[in-house]
Amino acid sequence: MNITNCTTEASVAVRPKTVTEKMLISMTLVTITTLTMLLNLAVIMAICTTKKLHQPANYLICSLAVTDLLVAVLVMPLSIMYIAMESWKLGYFICEVWLSVDMTCCTCSILHLCVIALDRYWAITNAIEYARKRTAKRAGLMILTVWTISIFISMPPLFWRSHRQLSPRPSQCTIQHDHVIYTIYSTLGAFYIPLTLILILYYRIYHAAKSLYQKRGSSRHLSNRSTDSQNSFASCKLTQTFCVSDFSTSDPTTEFEKIHTSIRIPSFDNDLDHPGERQQISSTRERKAARILGLILGAFILSWLPFFIKELIVGLSIYTVSSEVADFLTWLGYVNSLINPLLYTSFNEDFKLAFKKLIKCREHT
Repeated sequence: MNITNCTTEASVAVRPKTVTEKMLISMTLVTITTLTMLLNLAVIMAICTTKKLHQPANYLICSLAVTDLLVAVLVMPLSIMYIAMESWKLGYFICEVWLSVDMTCCTCSILHLCVIALDRYWAITNAIEYARKRTAKRAGLMILTVWTISIFISMPPLFWRSHRQLSPRPSQCTIQHDHVIYTIYSTLGAFYIPLTLILILYYRIYHAAKSLYQKRGSSRHLSNRSTDSQNSFASCKLTQTFCVSDFSTSDPTTEFEKIHTSIRIPSFDNDLDHPGERQQISSTRERKAARILGLILGAFILSWLPFFIKELIVGLSIYTVSSEVADFLTWLGYVNSLINPLLYTSFNEDFKLAFKKLIKCREHT
């Protein structure tokens, strides 16, 4: 979110970068931008061209990829130019557009992670009922809500920035932290509230999954090793275990969700008579779920938390940071748009197959 060099004060002495330093920095940032574009394009193409992925949950993933692609196309390139040239050359109007698009897209990307977590929470804690409600219309409404909230968070500065007496070609393009209330409002809405919600939701998802594994073992015992799908489904309902696969043959947002919401009773599982064997499988799945959740949460927190801590301490006039630190923390946040398509598709076999088909099609053309 390019509140980028916005934190730099004139009083902070900045050593001019050498040509070599500028080239290395620019090449690194161009590589990040290119990878972000390619990975998010791959996710969008995979969902659009693979019928099996045409599921409401994947529409949220696709919308996240579109948002991250916008960050890579509309925000990152101008940030690279600004950092390399150490001066803004595109005039006041482009500056205003860039700052607004930057804040809106980055906020929207973060809020997408929130609604994806909310969607998965509903899918695992109220699977049977939510399977009926989980429609394309509902996904579209969630996406529209996310964009609306993002606009309301990012647009207010336009009302006071537009009244400033600035030259048509300013040398700096930054958002000033001269409105403490807005700094608190924007950081809470764009990050701290979504972060709190995401942590609560994934905490509950993990514990619901852990409980589900234990109930799944009980349902095997109660089903008396029956392979009949109706009996299995009845046992699932009896033990409140989620049998989403009986409603939908494919709703795989990630391997994590697939493991937890598509519960059948495979024949080889029915042969596990010993509690020790069932417990071992349950523990393995719990560790896998914890590992996936750890990656999702860890990447998000490491990418954006340093930036928003900086925003608060600068906005509250507690401390001032250099432009180099501000740029580094901004790009650390941008990297989340590179990580998202990896984390939200890598654990899903359907996405893997779709990517392989895309690569094969590419090789044959």
